[in-house]
Amino acid sequence: MDAEIIFRDASLLNMTAAGYVWVVSEQALDAANAPEGLLGLRLVNATNEHAHIQDSIYVLASAIRDMNNSEEIHAPPSDCDNSGSIWTTGRLLFDYIRKQTLDSGATGHVAFDDHGDRVHAEYDMVNVRAQGEHVAVGKYFYSKEAHRMRLELKENDIIWMGRSPSKPEGFMIPTHLKVLTIEEKPFVYARKIEDGSDCSEEEIPCPHYNSTDDSDQMYCCKGFCMDLLKSLSKSTNFTYSLALSPDGQFGSYIIRNLSMPGAKKEWTGLIGELVYERADMIVAPLTINPERAEFIEFSKPFKYQGITILEKKPSRSSTLVSFLQPFSNTLWILVMVSVHVVALVLYLLDRFSPFGRFKLANIDGTEEDALNLSSAIWFAWGVLLNSGIGEGTPRSFSARVLGMVWAGFAMIIVASYTANLAAFLVLERPKTKLTGINDARLRNTMENLTCATVKGSAVDMYFRRQVELSNMYRTMEANNYDSAEKAIEDVKQGKLMAFIWDSSRLEFEAAQDCELVTAGELFGRSGYGIGLQKGSPWADLVTLAILDFHESGVMETLDNQWILRNNMLNCEENEKTPNTLGLKNMAGVFILVLAGIIGGVFLIIIEVVYKRHQIKKQKKLEIARHAADKWRGTIEKRKTLRASILPNQRRAKSNGVKEAGSISLAVERGVVRRRDEPRVPRYLPAYTPDVSHLVV
Repeated sequence: MDAEIIFRDASLLNMTAAGYVWVVSEQALDAANAPEGLLGLRLVNATNEHAHIQDSIYVLASAIRDMNNSEEIHAPPSDCDNSGSIWTTGRLLFDYIRKQTLDSGATGHVAFDDHGDRVHAEYDMVNVRAQGEHVAVGKYFYSKEAHRMRLELKENDIIWMGRSPSKPEGFMIPTHLKVLTIEEKPFVYARKIEDGSDCSEEEIPCPHYNSTDDSDQMYCCKGFCMDLLKSLSKSTNFTYSLALSPDGQFGSYIIRNLSMPGAKKEWTGLIGELVYERADMIVAPLTINPERAEFIEFSKPFKYQGITILEKKPSRSSTLVSFLQPFSNTLWILVMVSVHVVALVLYLLDRFSPFGRFKLANIDGTEEDALNLSSAIWFAWGVLLNSGIGEGTPRSFSARVLGMVWAGFAMIIVASYTANLAAFLVLERPKTKLTGINDARLRNTMENLTCATVKGSAVDMYFRRQVELSNMYRTMEANNYDSAEKAIEDVKQGKLMAFIWDSSRLEFEAAQDCELVTAGELFGRSGYGIGLQKGSPWADLVTLAILDFHESGVMETLDNQWILRNNMLNCEENEKTPNTLGLKNMAGVFILVLAGIIGGVFLIIIEVVYKRHQIKKQKKLEIARHAADKWRGTIEKRKTLRASILPNQRRAKSNGVKEAGSISLAVERGVVRRRDEPRVPRYLPAYTPDVSHLVV
């Protein structure tokens, strides 16, 4: 068996001599070469099958009773080998069995953990003597008063390794640890308490002891690392008090008083708290790197990650004019120009053609006017926009040939626009502008592309180590931020082009906001580990616990709960589906219609004002014409009267006859009157209108 091989090799290495203590499982106690002084646990009543059967039946009956009261029980499938059939009642029964507890069973206290294994059982502490004799020297049992497992040991009855008369001294391990962390989503969320309320069940109190202004502020912390800390404390059996980083930094190695003769090198942030023994443990997304490992102890990584680049997805042109994107600006201008050029040529062809310039009688006797310029423009636009043309079509053969060519041109333009618009909706948006850390734009200091990381972080140390990235580091060093939060916010607002940071955090941000994306492959791969003091006795225990968490699926559960949150899949699905046009995309079309309405209203106002002005001019013209006609009539009457009086006067003089009586006629300069009428002015007043402004 394996225990015999281990005891054999340990004996060859002299690890079974005085000064060593071996505590083994029940199976290892029965090894043939088990050394004298060995200690092990043996289950009480292990051979009493009746007691175990009794407790098992009681637990099973209690579980079935509880499930019957709240669940619907179904019969198991007839074919157990059929992998496609799932008996849901069986899974429920297993869950109910795990919840059962028996305080005073035949085999002691009966309870189960999450995996269904029994806990709080009663054990005898067995000491191996000469010739393989097993002697009970204590008990490990469940205490009803303390509600926990207790160990009672008779140390005086124990035979120690190498027949040592006294117990090996060993060393004491503190069980209450001062743990530090730092706010870093999604690993640690810190919520400030201002109203004196308590933290929730999933949160841990984490005060912030500010070393700069000696002010203490209370926070509540939760997240990936906080759940990990809870699991570690349970599995390795320690208590803790949690606090945030005093200066809010992970820690970097700096030189104080560089210009002074006695320059001093020291660590800041979380690392400095461990190095100077002001804390026992760091539970945070602390990157394992050579610089830190020289001064502190790291556990095995609980999360593997690398370095990546976060940037904002390149946006297309303004969504206000999305409907214009299928054609370039130059092509739109050429189409607009072509419409009016074709309209002008149509007008000229129809104007100068002998079959279009003159009015030709139709079959029905009606006449059709020649095509004017406005009708030609209306025709060209109507053909392009595929609208019905009811009037104003060309009549000459030459103009109609051009109209057919223009119709073919319009068909090609409209079909191309429709196809290209569909392509714009279906094709993926460009995801990244950068290809990764080897992108020439990042390494070329002449490019106007700002990139940054966090000051004094593990990423900052990585760039310091890489000689080939020295030029890039010198450029980004002046842009580095104090915190990742501020840098990510600037990326969202477009103030920072690229933020270089841990992949876990940046992938989380990209999952939360689909406008953000990580660029290129990971580089500088490493992992997050638990930080401890150099030579800490908890290092091995924490490492073993983390390895067990990886195997049991605890880490995968934490990933799904805090990091992935099923948001990344939603972003990927959105990228694969075609873009759907909405008001945001087509707002420009509605604005165009609104502009047409406003333009139409403005033009009709101009038309109304112009028409009123024309009516006023027409009225003045009518008055002038009426006055002119009256003046002409008066002149005609005068001419007629003069023409009728002169012959009579000549005839009277020639005959020498004068009329008798009181009536006589006299002609005074063209004025005719009777002698008994009063005298009137010699000349008739004539109204002469001002017709100089009229055009006849």
